[in-house]
Amino acid sequence: MRIDKFLWCTRYFKTRNIATTACKKGHVKVNDTVVKPSREVYPMDKLVVRKNQINYQLTVLDLPTSRVGAKLVNVYRKDTTPKEAFENNELLKYAKDHYRKKGMGRPTKKDRRDIDDYIDESE
Repeated sequence: MRIDKFLWCTRYFKTRNIATTACKKGHVKVNDTVVKPSREVYPMDKLVVRKNQINYQLTVLDLPTSRVGAKLVNVYRKDTTPKEAFENNELLKYAKDHYRKKGMGRPTKKDRRDIDDYIDESE
């Protein structure tokens, strides 16, 4: 089975086109090598899929015949992603919120002065 079809069947990507694009961009590795979307996947292959700034680590257990329901996904793959990857993503989210809220626009003069004062103090 093709790698893009496998990722779509096991619900890592919403559409097969998105899975193909991720493979073309180099976000998918099989046994530590970047692969094309047409690469065949076999049971016991180790996959690394980068999605939403998280490197998901998977092991292929079996190949589905078609797209499977969410409850049956664990029959076809084993997720070995470390918990630290998800914790780092949470920290990243808080770091982004610290600077500016979405929709706040450019910094005002007062904001810029505060930023300059902060930079001067840290040096």
